[in-house]
Amino acid sequence: MMEEVGNVKTVDIVDQMTVAYLNYSMSVIVSRALPDVRDGLKPVHRRILYAMEQMGLQANKPFRKCAGTVGEVLKLYHPHGDVAVYDTLVRMAQPWSMRYPLILGQGNFGSQDDDPPAAMRYTEAKMAPIADEMLRDIDKDTVDFVPNYDNQAKEPTVLPARLPNLLVNGSAGIAVGMATNIPPHNLVEVCNGIIYLIDHPEATTEDLSRIILGPDFPTGGIIQGREGIRNMYANGRGRIVVRARTHIEENERGRASIVVTELPYQVNKAELVKKIAELARDKKIEGIAEVRDESDRRGMRMVIELKRDANPTSVLNSLYKYTAMQSAFNANMLALVDRQPRILTLKGFLQHYINHREQVITRRTRYELARAEARKHILEGFRKAFEHLDAILQTIRQSQGTEAELNRTLQAQFGFSEAQASAILDMRLARLAALERQQVEEELRTVQQHIDYYNLVLSDINEVRKLIKADLEELKEKYGDPRRTDISEGEAGDFTEEDLIPNEEVVVTLTEKGYIKRLPSSTYRAQRRGGKGVTGMVTREDDAVRHLLVAHAHDHLLFFTDRGRVYQLRVYELPDVSRTARGEHLINLIALDQQERVTAIVAVPKGVSRDYMIVATRKGEVKKTVMSEFESVRRQGLIAMNLEEDDRLIGAKLARADDHVLLITAHGKAIRFTVEELRAASRMSGGVRGIRLEEGDSVVSLNLTPRDSELLVVTERGYGKRTPIEEYPVQSRGGSGVLTAKVTEKTGPVATARIITDLDNDLMIITAGGVVIRTEISNVSRLGRATQGTRLMTIAEGDSVVAVATTNGKRNGEREEGLTPQDDQTPGAEREELQTNGELASSDESSEPEQEQG
Repeated sequence: MMEEVGNVKTVDIVDQMTVAYLNYSMSVIVSRALPDVRDGLKPVHRRILYAMEQMGLQANKPFRKCAGTVGEVLKLYHPHGDVAVYDTLVRMAQPWSMRYPLILGQGNFGSQDDDPPAAMRYTEAKMAPIADEMLRDIDKDTVDFVPNYDNQAKEPTVLPARLPNLLVNGSAGIAVGMATNIPPHNLVEVCNGIIYLIDHPEATTEDLSRIILGPDFPTGGIIQGREGIRNMYANGRGRIVVRARTHIEENERGRASIVVTELPYQVNKAELVKKIAELARDKKIEGIAEVRDESDRRGMRMVIELKRDANPTSVLNSLYKYTAMQSAFNANMLALVDRQPRILTLKGFLQHYINHREQVITRRTRYELARAEARKHILEGFRKAFEHLDAILQTIRQSQGTEAELNRTLQAQFGFSEAQASAILDMRLARLAALERQQVEEELRTVQQHIDYYNLVLSDINEVRKLIKADLEELKEKYGDPRRTDISEGEAGDFTEEDLIPNEEVVVTLTEKGYIKRLPSSTYRAQRRGGKGVTGMVTREDDAVRHLLVAHAHDHLLFFTDRGRVYQLRVYELPDVSRTARGEHLINLIALDQQERVTAIVAVPKGVSRDYMIVATRKGEVKKTVMSEFESVRRQGLIAMNLEEDDRLIGAKLARADDHVLLITAHGKAIRFTVEELRAASRMSGGVRGIRLEEGDSVVSLNLTPRDSELLVVTERGYGKRTPIEEYPVQSRGGSGVLTAKVTEKTGPVATARIITDLDNDLMIITAGGVVIRTEISNVSRLGRATQGTRLMTIAEGDSVVAVATTNGKRNGEREEGLTPQDDQTPGAEREELQTNGELASSDESSEPEQEQG
């Protein structure tokens, strides 16, 4: 219960704190932090502009010290700290902060690196031409004025705001329990949107968003997708992702650089450069050699120089993920409507602006009508005076009283009003001439026309709206400029690991013991046919390389095992180690059983679809399964084919319905039949006979045969040849096939075979001992089916060919003879080994084809 003792009152502290905090909250919300929906200004911005206008600091006037402006604002309108007023004034003059700056600054007003401005005693400022539009007609009773804080002056509660400032320049502020964050927009788009809404009052926010495309930040950048914009315009809140504008340049040394010319809104360039340098130093972003800021008065230019082997796209994605080169603008379209905070849609903002301008123009018209009618009244008095001029002059000459008495006499004798009588008495004698009489009549007609027009405007709201549209057209003409921020159609989702890894071509190797790794295919350079190759992997004595596959980093790999199961990995998930390292055991990457052995690896390219998966076994069985059954393979694997107990799966291929299947055996037999001959079966089922085998023979290769292709056959002792696919007739499956290679003790059995479609590609051959040779496919002789081929690679005693693959040729310019690594970071001892293994074969082995025909 409240008690009073003198001037002391006892109150409940909870009630008192509640009332005090609510009062404080409303004061911050209404008088400090939130913009008015009508002129888009907070009180401090409005007071700065009004003070400058009162000081005569219009755009056509000289600059004046900012200290004087700040002092005037503090003295008359804003009794707060001078730092707050000066900081606001500075921001209104910064072209990287305001889309259309309202103040022109002279001197140091800071920088995009967040450098502080010079002290206000050094800088000068005046209103920008566009700020004149905010205050135009303020002296025509267009807005309400209220007493200032000490009741010594008056200040406007809102500006006439011919410029739609709230959307054009945006606003940001934090109040108590709420905040606003309105992005800037392009003036031309906003004016067009308002004009459209005036002409089409029933227009929806969606209709308006086709005209006002989205935010237009002063610093440019690229908005990723339209979803955030749609949410902002329709609901008042939206997350808008903005990326820096970049392009790739290449210097005379062939190194690429990422050049940044525009940053997302409100990003500190100096801090960004520092952040990128730290990430590069800490190896969180690979491939950056140097970061430089080359910005000058012509514009922003930040150069990120890359290392020679870096992929610009992957580095850019990493920069977008880990730095402010991609930032989110969280829009919250909150503004004061009738001194109450409200979240508005795009249409709401435009409609409130239209309503405000209708009121301003109506009040201005009433003001001008009153002035015109007052002038008409005076002119009518002049005309009446000319009609009684002699009598009036006689009365004036005979008057013995004061001017006030004479005024009353004229009113009494001639029927003038007090204002008319005063104007007549103030008239100069020169106005009594006949010419002046004619001018009065002409002016009276003109004033009457103005009065008629003002009455028309006041009686028809459409006339008011015509004036609003005319003002907007003039604003577009005077201040409109092209959009700076582009809008990309693609949405910017979170970056995945795949986005940060270059989709480069790589060589995947897998050993008999299950060690797997990947290396860039550029590690191996082309060598002449018959060379010894280079060590691609150092294997243990009891281990041997079994699979060689060329793929891209983003491809899916399907691992088929001899037991008919299938597992899946992404290529980039494989270990990327040195050229001679063993890699990592596959059992650590997929749930492979200890007794299982991978017999086929299929690369499923990203974005490439196939109809079927064809699998084949050692005993000559084949099966066709629709590809959709392999779209989601668990880590624990899936059954790919139900095998007989003594059979093993040896190959798998992606196929289309119109492909042909080609099976090759170790004894040099081959059979070709159509995919259509195979009926589609489930993963869980077994296969059907593809080829009838001789005693002791087995299938070693499964291929698909496009038209105009060639079959490359390679034996275990390094012999090989190319044979046109037309020499292999299409047969019914289940037959014995035809001869594809003459197998002898010298050549050894067929190790593998591969379809060739492009002679510009390179051939990579790997042996069980881990030696790899890369040579041009065109160097391989083209021979008939019944030949044993020519020597492709010199095989060491006890070693044998286990796999071949094809890869792009001429990727890095002309090929070099002799195989050397392209990894400049190879340790000295390893380089010595590479050079030793990379020696060319003697000329008698490599210069002429060793061709033996049956």
